[in-house]
Amino acid sequence: MNSGVAMTAMSLGPAYNRLWLATALSNLGDGIRAAALPMLATSITSDPVLVSGVIVAGQSPWLLFGLFAGAVVDRHDQRRLTIVVDVARVLLLLVLIAGLALDVAGIALVYAVAFACGVGETLRDSATATLLPPLVSEADLDRANGGLVNAEVAGNELVGPQIGTFLFGVAMVLPFAVNGGTLAVAAALIFSLPNVFAPKAPPSGGKRQIWADTRAGLRWLVRHRRLRALAALGGTFALVDSAWFAILVLYVDEVLGLPYWAYGTLLTAGSVGGLAGGFFAARVTRLVGSTAVLAGCLVSAAAGQLMLALTTSVPVAAAGLVITSGAFGVWAVAARTLRQRLTPPELLGRVSSAWLTIVMGAVPLGAGIGGLVGRGWGVTAPILVGVPVLAMCALVCFRTFRGHDDPA
Repeated sequence: MNSGVAMTAMSLGPAYNRLWLATALSNLGDGIRAAALPMLATSITSDPVLVSGVIVAGQSPWLLFGLFAGAVVDRHDQRRLTIVVDVARVLLLLVLIAGLALDVAGIALVYAVAFACGVGETLRDSATATLLPPLVSEADLDRANGGLVNAEVAGNELVGPQIGTFLFGVAMVLPFAVNGGTLAVAAALIFSLPNVFAPKAPPSGGKRQIWADTRAGLRWLVRHRRLRALAALGGTFALVDSAWFAILVLYVDEVLGLPYWAYGTLLTAGSVGGLAGGFFAARVTRLVGSTAVLAGCLVSAAAGQLMLALTTSVPVAAAGLVITSGAFGVWAVAARTLRQRLTPPELLGRVSSAWLTIVMGAVPLGAGIGGLVGRGWGVTAPILVGVPVLAMCALVCFRTFRGHDDPA
């Protein structure tokens, strides 16, 4: 960090607080929209394929554009780019609200909004990953990342979907209006950040240069032994986690024998575990070191899944969910902090977008594998299969990162 940035970046000071609040509001809006769009689709059509297509439309931009998002981020002022993306999404939501008000909103408009907002997320999430390092000291990156991860988990998983469901029940346009409001305030907060996000590369050269920049970022990531391994481990972790999470609602019914409303309660318990993981991640990492933390997260997740697979007890299953979600929360903070410390600032956008593309791409793949395994061998099979995979990942992680706790 250069001296000019260091003077501006007071550790966890007002600038970080504004970034945290912007992150919380943006992710709250994402959670509200994620719950409301499928509900809106069901009000238009009862075709399961068309309804599920909303999720596909929202997630596919990561697979189509995720790698290129980082090259765009690295060549532009990240603060301005984030503001432009948020304002564009506000305008998209206004179009949807107008369509609903005029009773002309069809499934095509729902898909278009889901897809365009998904494209915006690839850019915004990649840009947000580069906003933090200039605003806090390097020693406080883990603590600052813990706060951001908690804001993301709370907004996307714990609070946003519940609010979105409630608001949709009150009035169909309400969740999208609230989502637009949260994004507008988030954009204003990002605008208020210090002007320390100048582009690391000149924004010229067109599409060919974007391709060249993307390839350069990928080559750097592939050649960096520790980050390459961490990206692969993170993708595997996400794949294994999504494999059983995709059929958790069936597990609640068939294995635990609970009504469907209990599914939401167990999801809340898991989200609380994720929040706890994000809160304690920095303290645990400083106490035992990043190698032990990363390997320990994988072992803990394996233990939590084993508890889920071998029990019919609701308290034990809830504890297993808390453990696995907590491990994922700690992993998210530790891995993100290590990535920020080991990646040169001029490459951080591209490396972050490649990382996110791997993880986001692993989620639908894992969900598909989990569904096939569950159909063939029962709903506990995807949970149990992941246990030895995570154990092997923990061994690889320990061997790869042993002796490298000092990020310098």
